[in-house]
Amino acid sequence: MTTPVILITGALTGIGRATALAFGREGATVVLSGRRQAEGEALEAELRRLGAEAAFIPADVRHEDDVRRLVDQTVARFGRLDVAVNNAGTEGQPGPLTAQTPESYAATFDTNVLGTLLSLKHELRVMQPRGTGSIVNISSTMGERGAANLALYVASKHAVEGLTKSAALEAAAFGVRVNAVAPGPTDTAMLDRLTGTPDKKAAFYAAVPLKRGANPQEIADAVTFLGSARASFVTGQIIRVNGGKTAS
Repeated sequence: MTTPVILITGALTGIGRATALAFGREGATVVLSGRRQAEGEALEAELRRLGAEAAFIPADVRHEDDVRRLVDQTVARFGRLDVAVNNAGTEGQPGPLTAQTPESYAATFDTNVLGTLLSLKHELRVMQPRGTGSIVNISSTMGERGAANLALYVASKHAVEGLTKSAALEAAAFGVRVNAVAPGPTDTAMLDRLTGTPDKKAAFYAAVPLKRGANPQEIADAVTFLGSARASFVTGQIIRVNGGKTAS
């Protein structure tokens, strides 16, 4: 059986890192991308110790030349691209909507929306001619709901979900699936930055029906499912892994 080739943006921390390790444990070839060379090389070495083939290719998803090079180098080195996980994201600059500026808009949308768009563009460019592939974008509970003082982050994740559904409709004709995973509060450095204090983090968790946050591995499990043949009839869907937070 051919070893699947997986590309993950924003792979160096949190959900991206957990997803890379999950695919690595399954025996996939994992291409890691991010902006920090030392952390990328360390994760590459960790995956190799697990027995997985791995490569770190630095890229900034805000820049099309970087994304094009990332995808082309992946295909040149490993022959193809089977699964792409578009995880690169930022919380931007939270605060009241009246305090937002064009600069704070760009700080959020350039990574979360433009980065996802460019990633989809170039991943589909190489997947569609092969007639197969799976792309998983990372959204958020905020991709469905509003949140005070997080207007730009919320809007960016609504946009990611719109891109996911539209890309899925375009890609279906070529046999490529496009879905998204929308995590609820997850124990990552981003959540720590958003909440600021242990008390505020605990309040976030208290609002979840299961009364806890997710472990990044729980989100990675949903991503690996969507990337696999077990989800072969799933496309254009937003899988909400949030402990029941959007059940009502």
